[in-house]
Amino acid sequence: ECCQRHNFVPPQRFTPPRPGRLLSDHKLCNRYLKMGYANLPSSVHPGVVTGQAMLDLLNHAKENGYAIPAVNCVSSSGINACLEAARKNDSPVIIQLSAGGSQFYGGKSLDNKNYAAAVSGAVSAAFHVRTMAELYGVPVILHTDHCAKKLLPWVDGLLAASERYHAKHGEPLFSSHMIDLSEVPIPENIEICKDYLSRFSKIGMLLEMELGITGGEEDGVNNEDVPLEDLYSKPEEIFQVYEALTPISDMFTVAAAFGNVHGVYKPGNVKLEPKILGRAQTYISEKLGDKAPADKKPVSFVFHGGSGSDVSDIQEAIGYGVIKMNIDTDTQWAYWDGIRNFETKNRDYLQGQIGNPDGADKPNKKYYDPRVCLRAAETSTVARLNQCFADLKCTNILGGAAEGSALGPRLGGLPV
Repeated sequence: ECCQRHNFVPPQRFTPPRPGRLLSDHKLCNRYLKMGYANLPSSVHPGVVTGQAMLDLLNHAKENGYAIPAVNCVSSSGINACLEAARKNDSPVIIQLSAGGSQFYGGKSLDNKNYAAAVSGAVSAAFHVRTMAELYGVPVILHTDHCAKKLLPWVDGLLAASERYHAKHGEPLFSSHMIDLSEVPIPENIEICKDYLSRFSKIGMLLEMELGITGGEEDGVNNEDVPLEDLYSKPEEIFQVYEALTPISDMFTVAAAFGNVHGVYKPGNVKLEPKILGRAQTYISEKLGDKAPADKKPVSFVFHGGSGSDVSDIQEAIGYGVIKMNIDTDTQWAYWDGIRNFETKNRDYLQGQIGNPDGADKPNKKYYDPRVCLRAAETSTVARLNQCFADLKCTNILGGAAEGSALGPRLGGLPV
């Protein structure tokens, strides 16, 4: 009862307290509770958060006017940079993988028939995040990005992995998945999302669904030539989604279109209209009447195509209930820029294993050691993410990071 009350999944070698013992006498639960944060709900803890703890975190973001950076990662190095940035900013973070990023994480030489490499790569990344996040002392939402209709077998494989993990450990492997069916008619989009939300909600996972189209190109999905009107969702459409999904579960978010575009383009080429989100919140609140929440923001929105957006547009969108913003293009550039600057600075030491400006027989190993240039990439990425956290008003959220532990209670059940 004590463990259930605090959303605590004990490790396998766990001995529950004797009947009648007080929570304060139960040392392991007491240790877990001390791993909380001064400013967040007591359910939110270091490491991957799922279920009610994840909802509590997202609701805290909406109530306190910030959004959490959601960063696409393709390597353990990129993941570590996200965790480092979150710790530096004393804030939560969302780490997410696309199907292509998952395949790369597993290894591009592998056969990806039936998305086997993409499934295994994402699962491997999930265990990396679960192994390291608590040690960094930050709460992490572990998410997968755009899953178009043709990619549904990929999410099916990940859902099966989460169902197996839940059966053994009481929580899903992933926190949430995005189902992107913006390419199909809205009724079909909603029906498929209802089926997935039904399965997700049974194990405490959240569904992110896309309504409307995010322009530009990302991860092989090209929407650069879609009609302009498809880049803007209508309040009636958003209410249609809300009305269909809410009876199943409140564990869903909506990626509504308000002019969002993947990538970075010249100023003026992207015209965001955040007020679309505000009008939708007002419309739905009026439809709900007395059942509308006090803040008149019944929908939790997510912001796709955040790279290159004006800070004023970003923060206006947060005011209308955006609790998550995707970041990919800007961090891709930051990672490369770190390597590029490292090579420029040390070019004369990177032309051979032996011989440099200091002498013809001087070794260059300390310059071409991959850890050096990759660390430069991570440092550059962290610096760019610091700006993202600031733009999203997502700094000093935790109130002091809880102490992480490599042997802490949240790590029970990992294959290490």
